[in-house]
Amino acid sequence: MVRVAWPGWWLGLLVGAGSPVAAQANLLPPRVELKENYPNPFFPATTIPFAISPEVCSGGHQPVVSMKVYNVLVQVVAIPVMANGSAERMDTLRLRCGQYRAYWDGKYLDGKREAIPGVYYYQLTVDGERYTRKMIAQRKVTSQQ
Repeated sequence: MVRVAWPGWWLGLLVGAGSPVAAQANLLPPRVELKENYPNPFFPATTIPFAISPEVCSGGHQPVVSMKVYNVLVQVVAIPVMANGSAERMDTLRLRCGQYRAYWDGKYLDGKREAIPGVYYYQLTVDGERYTRKMIAQRKVTSQQ
């Protein structure tokens, strides 16, 4: 402990190194895990895996889940679909806990225009909690001979 004193005043400062093991012991497993999309960079489509832990579904609760894709101007450009064969849009779905995959075909909301190359952000919302990651759309690569 270091003490700095002035007439009528003193300041105590305790400097020490915390234990990394103790800090890690207090960490809880993530309630929701938004994983990196693949492939990344992508063209024309990408898959976005995510997981909802059993703690979220305690007592039979089914969380409300949504996913949106944003451009760098924070404008919604797409809503991915579930990659489980249902192709259901990820907009206020009630899901059970488990592992899931969302799929974005690389097209904007109008379904006609493909995403221009650049940076996009995908955001998963589970019961109001938001999780965001970055992905990159690239140009179609053409081989030249």
